[in-house]
Amino acid sequence: MFEKHAALFLYAVSPVHMGAGQAVGVIDNPIQRERHTTHPCFAGSGIKGAVRHGFTAIGGVPEFIDRLFGPDAGSNDLHAGAVSFGDAQLVALPVRSLKGGYVYATCPQALARARRMLTLIGLKLDWPNLEPKEGDCLIANPNLLFGDKLHLEAFEYVAKVSQELPKLAADLAARAFPADGAYDFFRNKFSTDLVLLSDTDFAYFAQNAMLVEPHVCIDPDTGTAKGTGLFYTENLPPESLMLAPMLCGQTRSGKSEEKLEADIVHYKMKTVLDGRLLQIGGDATTGRGLVVTKVVEG
Repeated sequence: MFEKHAALFLYAVSPVHMGAGQAVGVIDNPIQRERHTTHPCFAGSGIKGAVRHGFTAIGGVPEFIDRLFGPDAGSNDLHAGAVSFGDAQLVALPVRSLKGGYVYATCPQALARARRMLTLIGLKLDWPNLEPKEGDCLIANPNLLFGDKLHLEAFEYVAKVSQELPKLAADLAARAFPADGAYDFFRNKFSTDLVLLSDTDFAYFAQNAMLVEPHVCIDPDTGTAKGTGLFYTENLPPESLMLAPMLCGQTRSGKSEEKLEADIVHYKMKTVLDGRLLQIGGDATTGRGLVVTKVVEG
């Protein structure tokens, strides 16, 4: 039984490849996606594995690894871990804009799911229910408009300046970004340049606005690309925002001298994760998978 609950924001500062492990389309290495929404997601098991693997690198004490996450599969002293992560859901996605460089796009569905998760951990949110029609959008910053239209990628949207969206965006930005001054630009941009699309329009970008990179296999003898070595890898773009639940209980090693209560486990996880740079997913040696974490409590 997990007694302590929190939410973990994951903000991508590099492309992130959480691989699906199989391909059915033209992309050889696609990312993980939810079946029902097709939005990108991070499997909770992958988040837990990344945190366990990088625990000491982000400031954790090695002696607590087995107690918090459970021992390795080959251990003779198996027991359950005291920490669990749920799947990370997409909150906002960077989309190229004619003005402002890019915007943070989201939709009613993504915001509703984020509000549900934050409410479940005990937060009280006063977010309005906003529902733009297909082909329309709500914006907080009129400077993004060209005439009365908003241009995202090759698409033109009928835009309306919302009086309620800025408060929602500012509240979400304050919770999702670390308080460090290095994130002031992104926190402020999120507050002003959040764009609310319809669920249908947002789903298009969630499916097609990913970063797809070509790779080649190098022949070790010639140092050139092999003729059949071309493959394509899909990545979640940098500046994407994800949200996952984090659950903590008491340690379960069965040894009284190693026992930690749930509030201590939660404190240790928050201390290690909050505001830290974590590597998650594949292609670590090419700089992929860097995310900044923010722990939010109820």
